[in-house]
Amino acid sequence: MKTHKILGLMSGTSLDGLDLAYCHFTEGKGVWTFDIVNTKSIPYATKQQTELKDAIHLSVEDLFQLHNSYGTWLGEQVLSFIEKNQVAVDYVASHGHTTHHRPELGFTVQIGSGQHLANAAKQHVICDFRTNDIALGGQGAPLVPIGDQLLFKEYDFCLNLGGISNISFDVKGKRIAYDIGLANMILNYITRKINLAYDKGGVLARSGNINPEMLRKLNGLNYYLLPHPKSIGYEWFLEQVVPIVDSTEATTEDLLHTSIHHICEKITQQIQQNTITSGQKVLVTGGGALNTFLVDTLTDKIGSEIRIVVPEKKLINFKEAMVFAFMGALRAEKKVNVFSSVTGATRNSSSGVLYLPG
Repeated sequence: MKTHKILGLMSGTSLDGLDLAYCHFTEGKGVWTFDIVNTKSIPYATKQQTELKDAIHLSVEDLFQLHNSYGTWLGEQVLSFIEKNQVAVDYVASHGHTTHHRPELGFTVQIGSGQHLANAAKQHVICDFRTNDIALGGQGAPLVPIGDQLLFKEYDFCLNLGGISNISFDVKGKRIAYDIGLANMILNYITRKINLAYDKGGVLARSGNINPEMLRKLNGLNYYLLPHPKSIGYEWFLEQVVPIVDSTEATTEDLLHTSIHHICEKITQQIQQNTITSGQKVLVTGGGALNTFLVDTLTDKIGSEIRIVVPEKKLINFKEAMVFAFMGALRAEKKVNVFSSVTGATRNSSSGVLYLPG
């Protein structure tokens, strides 16, 4: 049995920073196993965080310059990680950072030039995992469900609480997945107004109260009426959500409290309407799984017949980076790593582009 040794890189819409997960993947008799060997999170400096957040507004020339410089920066972080941990890497699998996501217009953009990354890291790089699916008519998202199905079969639902909440589950042997809606993106937007990166453990949110008008407006967003496959990006957040937050006169605590109730109501609706029997298990990962008030609120709303499972912290924090490493392993094997049943593309695909160091 061959073991793939891959370093996965993930930068999400919550803009917390760069996650690195060095993983081993082994396939035996059609069953994949994994081991997250080494990890590291690198918080973005304020300037870099602002650059990435505002990249949506850049000119074409400035966006390409950021694409290249960010790719070099990624490569430098990879080289430092490899040297410090003294690990052998077959491939670096990089998600990049999403700046534009408009599948309805036929494009999605993840900056972090694969060639610049490969040159700086002196490693073989697989990246650009979303473009092929877009070219095949899909949403280019979500991509993590391939890992959910092959690595976490014991769970009925896999819920990720990153900047966006998304879910994946099987229906009659096919994997279904889509972005439910908001998660840390709105919470972090609110806390940054008071110069706080995030609400640790949901302490501020727990002390607040629901603002009924804000909750009504959030629950009434048109996106929630759309059928899947569907996905959202930062553009949608800026256009549809920010005006609601900014026009609500309430304390930070009340804004956070209301947002969490909204997040949990929408997640509960999706899980309950797809629940087949009692006792089904929901694996919860992503930064939101560390928000105790969010998890408590979700548990209360979803009821005792469905079991919410929050795993150990390493898996919470690095599942997405690990799954992109896994997608790299599948790509190296020329195996399917994107499901058309998830994205709406015309067919399954083995996606990702290989870059060699120059």
